Amino acid sequence: MNNAYRAYDRGNCESVMLELSQVDRDSRARRYIQPEVSMLRGQCLERQKLFVDAAQTYQFIITQYPSSEYAYRARARLDTLQQLGHYPANGAAQVRRTAL
Repeated sequence: MNNAYRAYDRGNCESVMLELSQVDRDSRARRYIQPEVSMLRGQCLERQKLFVDAAQTYQFIITQYPSSEYAYRARARLDTLQQLGHYPANGAAQVRRTAL
């Protein structure tokens, strides 16, 4: 993940995606890392102006990991995309509360 973050800081989303693919392969037994991987992937998609793909990635995080810190951050990114006109208002993520 560190290499992916360094590439992101340099603005090199191609390297980010390659690093994240490697993390995906290496961390199959550590599923807790998946929401972080998806969040960084969504941010890179935004940088590449692939807003629909970014929004779908954020929706994935919200659906699959609803109680994670990354779901909270993904909802914030969707709100920002909506405010900037890159994501329709009726497509905003709905928060579903689950019993613990």
